[in-house]
Amino acid sequence: MTVHERNIAASIDPVKLDRLAEVAIKVGLNLKPGQDLLVTAPTTALPLMRLVVEHAYKAGAGLVTPILSDEAVTLSRYRLAPDDSFDRAAGWLYEGMAKAFAANTARLAIVGDNPMLLAGEDPAKVARASKANSVAYQPALEKIVNFDVNWNIIAYPSVSWAKQVFAGDEEDVAVAKLADAIFAASRVDHDDPIAAWLMHNATLRNRTDWLNGQRFSALHYSAPGTDLTIGLADGHEWVGGASTARNGIICNPNIPTEEVFTTPHAGRVSGHVVSTKPLSYQGSLIDGIAVRFEDGRIVEAAAARGGEVLKKVLDTDAGARRLGEVALVPHSSPISSSGLLFFNTLFDENAACHVALGQCYSKCFVDGDKLTAEQVAARGGNKSFIHIDWMIGSHQLDIDGIAADGRRVPVFRKGEWA
Repeated sequence: MTVHERNIAASIDPVKLDRLAEVAIKVGLNLKPGQDLLVTAPTTALPLMRLVVEHAYKAGAGLVTPILSDEAVTLSRYRLAPDDSFDRAAGWLYEGMAKAFAANTARLAIVGDNPMLLAGEDPAKVARASKANSVAYQPALEKIVNFDVNWNIIAYPSVSWAKQVFAGDEEDVAVAKLADAIFAASRVDHDDPIAAWLMHNATLRNRTDWLNGQRFSALHYSAPGTDLTIGLADGHEWVGGASTARNGIICNPNIPTEEVFTTPHAGRVSGHVVSTKPLSYQGSLIDGIAVRFEDGRIVEAAAARGGEVLKKVLDTDAGARRLGEVALVPHSSPISSSGLLFFNTLFDENAACHVALGQCYSKCFVDGDKLTAEQVAARGGNKSFIHIDWMIGSHQLDIDGIAADGRRVPVFRKGEWA
């Protein structure tokens, strides 16, 4: 490690970083003795990966397998690889991951790459590579979206990411600020972060219990530029915070999380909606999104920035123009209150109410762990190679729940729970 790298590492609180690793294993995954673990991370996040592996083995992990990515290696591909390689992906790797998940291997992803890494690369190549990767990843992705195993995502404050969020600061200052923001959002700035997560999960459970008790057939969104009705899937179930995977393990897939979410009906969305925060996707920033739905499908779409990228996303497959998730987040959430744009969906989606284009989660159905893919589709669940969240919430957003008999119940007023 160079002197510069040591100085950067010194700007990250080692106690809180260790707590984050412990929370990932004990709360995020709730890893069980003897259970194997697959960890993916960028090379810049090695300090956190090493701590994660330590805590995994302390918790009794069977075998921990790390897979690393690297920004320079990724850029080399885009600048030097043959053109036809961008229509291919390492399907053998994802088939192996699917096989591991089928054998009850837990999954942990550490994110922290430069969100704008590919901004200067050929967008056509980026789109082709992304689509090829999405297709190849399907065997493993299905195990995740169907919640077959316990999985979790956490974040590490890399230099390249920190410089995007805090562009005007020196590297060590930017990293320290991003680290503090990650630690606060992940609740590891508490003396007892595990107790803090138990309390937070209880709050989210109260909200999902209320929503599930209401059994709304649809939600109506009203705000400047937005007049949208989202029908909810038949037999949908609201979830949030800690959930039980099909392998019986209770885990927190996302750290941080402020959302409660469910599955919309892929054919029952109508009206228009505008985004309230930029979407960072594959090295491009898509901002000012405005779309119109008819019969569940986006029929008109535009963006003030990144419109061509948005169009490529919507043309990914037949399900890319339909919704797979609807999530409720109060405007006063800690991540929203920070005032930061993280350029990372793990954080930015927890700053505002949002929807996701593409694949639905089968766990967001009553007895979802018992449903086949055909039964999920029959209840209105969407299928796609993508799942992309974008934010539509603000302090001006009102949401009404619509009951089967047409009765309207306030759910959000001015961006807060009603």
